[in-house]
Amino acid sequence: MEKRKFPNIMVTLVLLATFSLVAGCSSTNTSNASASSSSGTWLLLIIFIAVIFGFMYFFTVRPQQKKQQEKLKMLQSLQIGDMVITNGGIYGKIQNIYSESFIIKTDSGDTMRVAKWAVIGKQSGEPGKTD
Repeated sequence: MEKRKFPNIMVTLVLLATFSLVAGCSSTNTSNASASSSSGTWLLLIIFIAVIFGFMYFFTVRPQQKKQQEKLKMLQSLQIGDMVITNGGIYGKIQNIYSESFIIKTDSGDTMRVAKWAVIGKQSGEPGKTD
């Protein structure tokens, strides 16, 4: 799986923008015009950070939640007789289902107990293909 570099770029942009806005806010002018400008800059900074966090949520947190929901649905839909593959690369047929694990039978005839979280996919009818 290809790792996205987008969040690293976003963090760098946020830090640069924050430092530039804070530097602009910390001017030592004492006139009334600069005071109102400074408060406007702080408001802009807060809005900018909120927008960046919104983007980070929709580009990192939300997709991960969707993947977790899809995996949970897949695990709940598994039945006795389904072919599965584990994260260790073991292919097998479900023989029994427990609350936290499955008993699977491999092609060699061995049975083993695997945790539900270790099942990464349902295998189609042909060996070597996953859904």
